[in-house]
Amino acid sequence: MRTLPFSIAAALALAANPVSAFFRLPCSRPVTLQRADPIVNPGQLSSHAHTVMGGNGFNFTMDYDTARASTCTTCKAREDLSNYWIPNLYYRGPDGTFQDVPQSGGMLVYYLQRSDPKDPEYEKGLLAFPEGFQMLAGNPHLRSFKNTLEQRAISFACLGVSGPETHEIPSHNCPNGLRAQVMFPSCWDGKNLDSPDHKRHMAYPDRVDSGVCPKSHPKRLVTIFYEVVFEIDQFKDKWHGSSHPFVFSTGDPTGYGLHGDFLNGWDVKVLQKAVKECTDDSGVIEKCPALTFFDDDAMNGCRVPVRVDEKTTGVLKALPGCNPVTFGPEPATPIMGDACNATKKISPPKWPFTDVTDTKKFSYLGCAKDAYGSRSLNMAQKSGDKMTIESCLDYCEEKGYSLAGLEYGRECYCGNTMEKSHLPVKGQLGKCEMPCAGNKEQVCGGPGALSLYQKCKPSEGSCKNAQIM
Repeated sequence: MRTLPFSIAAALALAANPVSAFFRLPCSRPVTLQRADPIVNPGQLSSHAHTVMGGNGFNFTMDYDTARASTCTTCKAREDLSNYWIPNLYYRGPDGTFQDVPQSGGMLVYYLQRSDPKDPEYEKGLLAFPEGFQMLAGNPHLRSFKNTLEQRAISFACLGVSGPETHEIPSHNCPNGLRAQVMFPSCWDGKNLDSPDHKRHMAYPDRVDSGVCPKSHPKRLVTIFYEVVFEIDQFKDKWHGSSHPFVFSTGDPTGYGLHGDFLNGWDVKVLQKAVKECTDDSGVIEKCPALTFFDDDAMNGCRVPVRVDEKTTGVLKALPGCNPVTFGPEPATPIMGDACNATKKISPPKWPFTDVTDTKKFSYLGCAKDAYGSRSLNMAQKSGDKMTIESCLDYCEEKGYSLAGLEYGRECYCGNTMEKSHLPVKGQLGKCEMPCAGNKEQVCGGPGALSLYQKCKPSEGSCKNAQIM
């Protein structure tokens, strides 16, 4: 097992000065999990599933303006509508099936204000990412380790177990989670916002996370570093064979193929101000006065509808895209779904509601908040394991109420009015993502979240669902 000569924690324990200043950007959850990668595979499906954080402008084809048009983000800073993504992790069972490994939250993105007096353009200062900038770190095809700067930038921390970080997935359980870590290059050629391989416009400094930039890439950008924690302890009693049972969505069981993508969506002037002025060494983002912040509800309610007609969670017969598990040591060969006839088409968005405008004459209003301590809809209620959208709407209509809300998959609430602060927020899908107890193909709210429907009035003309995004 190859170990790292230092950990990110040790590197961040430096004395307070502009070189060691940093802030941590929390991203509370993925904005989507699907086979999409607008950098590597614009306009088509990616070969493997990514867990994506950031703005809800994320799409199969996008640019800086698309990112900036996001109406919400799963990350903390309002001024940042970027997208950050890595491949998802799966458990591989002894029968050859796969199951997604839950994340602990979403992602923590470190913004490290690192430069070196020996940098070719040190006197010009540390720069924010420019508009239109995007890049990759790592190589999804690698299955063995070579001591390159790029591979040294990929690492894993086994939380809850003493020992050094490694460059491959460790072969023992991690009680507090397996933390996948990606350090991005910070030396820019100063000319190109992207490159054919999405890497050549960037280079690592000579010590990966610090050190001197090469003359070919003289400009120093702020360094970003991803941390994503996967809760592998949930599978501690399901290990089999002589090694760990985990594999990334690329078909990589080694971890050497871990990689990350970044598409800039920052207000560049604000990020430049933060890079220059936020010199606290605690990493607490709230200590950066250049930034303003979303609350947890806004972050957790931000999602992008899935547009790939395939399962990415639960028990799967194959990895999304049918990637075979390849142990190496030679690099893996890309395969696009031929092994199991995986879809190669981008589908219409799968919205989290059922269209009953014709059958029930109810329209979907969006995902509303349910009040803590008292109900947003409190005139009538029922619950049960046979709950469906239709059964709830019928119940509320029979009771004489125009609003029907479904929550926690099996609860139905009725009323005629709702406080304005609890109504759905336009541009956000919200936290309504639990399947209905009586029909798993339908969505019946979520924790503290109501799938809200309203009886249509003939006097108002046609019955239409609300435009959510």
